[in-house]
Amino acid sequence: MLDSLQKANNKVIGIKQTNKALAEDKVKTLYLAEDAEIHLLEKLKNAATSKGVEIIYVDSMKKLGKACSIDVSAAAAAILK
Repeated sequence: MLDSLQKANNKVIGIKQTNKALAEDKVKTLYLAEDAEIHLLEKLKNAATSKGVEIIYVDSMKKLGKACSIDVSAAAAAILK
């Protein structure tokens, strides 16, 4: 699951960037960290569901950050269309 995120050249990382990409209908797949605060992810989850975007849940923010090749944790990331 995370392999495609690691290999993707066209991705966004973080809640703000992911939310912006969802609003612009540019997201192919959304990745959310299960240990992130629920209220932070609710808007992303609702937008993705309404647009029919695939949502993949990752065990932790740390794993999601690592999959994105960054040294910090990430609550959300997305592969763009």
